[in-house]
Amino acid sequence: MPPKPPLPDPETLALQALAFIAGDDDRLERFIGLTGIDPGSLRNIARDPAGLGAVLDYLLGWEPLLLEFAEAHELKPESIAVARRKLPGSHEEQ
Repeated sequence: MPPKPPLPDPETLALQALAFIAGDDDRLERFIGLTGIDPGSLRNIARDPAGLGAVLDYLLGWEPLLLEFAEAHELKPESIAVARRKLPGSHEEQ
């Protein structure tokens, strides 16, 4: 069995999550509706490590979406939680 590629860094993973959310109208509409984020602010979030952490918080807060994202990116869901802890604003910052 070939070795698994390493996980992307936390910011890259969060950018992938944001793209995953934005890539589907229903997911994006729910994200905007629940977070109150202005659609025009998505680019700013993508440039802000704390904003990227918030994207992973959102993903981790809704298990069906988390599992869908993890499966689409061939990741273990818990690896997303590990990445979240490495971004600013985590309750478990190291």
